[in-house]
Amino acid sequence: MPSNLNLLGALPARFRRQRVLIVGCGDVGLRAADLLPPHVQRLALTSSPERVATLRQHGITPLRGNLDAPATLRRLAGLATRVIHLAPPPTVPPQGRGDPRTLALMRALRRGRLPQSLVYGSTSGVYGDCGGALVPETRRLNSATARSQRRVAAESHVRQFGRVTGVAAHMLRIPGIYAPDREGGTPRPRLLKGTPVLRREDDVFTSHIHADDLARACLAALWRGKPQRISNVCDDTQLRMGDYFDLAADLYELPRPPRVDRASASALLPAMLLSFMSESRRLDNRRMKRELRLALRYPGVTDGLRVVRG
Repeated sequence: MPSNLNLLGALPARFRRQRVLIVGCGDVGLRAADLLPPHVQRLALTSSPERVATLRQHGITPLRGNLDAPATLRRLAGLATRVIHLAPPPTVPPQGRGDPRTLALMRALRRGRLPQSLVYGSTSGVYGDCGGALVPETRRLNSATARSQRRVAAESHVRQFGRVTGVAAHMLRIPGIYAPDREGGTPRPRLLKGTPVLRREDDVFTSHIHADDLARACLAALWRGKPQRISNVCDDTQLRMGDYFDLAADLYELPRPPRVDRASASALLPAMLLSFMSESRRLDNRRMKRELRLALRYPGVTDGLRVVRG
């Protein structure tokens, strides 16, 4: 990375020939692409014709293909020197488990000249409920939902790909992503609806990462990530979920959300939201800082919720 990104220092000569492929190029992928210098070729896989114009606006060459149709991925073989994989597993995969999308991508990449590195964006949900403990990357996985179990399967595919091919595969375990300029990226909509949160004695700890810092972490891992390694990616804030919403309400000058007990929450809230209220953990981000050498632009949610990038 160039020195103006404060990630990897001076630009090495070999970097000028880099081609970075982003798979799952949504909000975070676009932010990561915008951080790359202009002489690095940006590529993105897309199955949506509607996305082509947006990708081109960001200087990205769109590649038509679909992770759910492996035959369409053949052109990816040998194309990229580095890969960022941010595509989620299918909501309802075949046989109800695993991640066939990641498996199809790994198989496609193995058919040609291999990339130098690959970064996979996983989820902190693979740890399951940790009772509010500080969670390092070495903690045993205990995913309790089908959603996070599919991520465990995806991590396994990526790890196996790295071991067999020698590609430097690095996985990022990501908590809640926020940013004022991200669709649904702040608690404001929930606050306006008056959606309740748990009372303090029932509440859970959650971790967060600003979308800009996550994009920077993806690029840091792409060049600095140790092979077959995992990094938690989160800021320094350690808040219970209800306190996070109270903080946001105060920043936005909105009423704080009502507090309810867990039994009442079960009757009032949808299952998806309840699942996030059933797991309590605090991510340990020391490896991210030490090994990826990432200095957070938004170390706390207070500044991150307030600032909109220009």
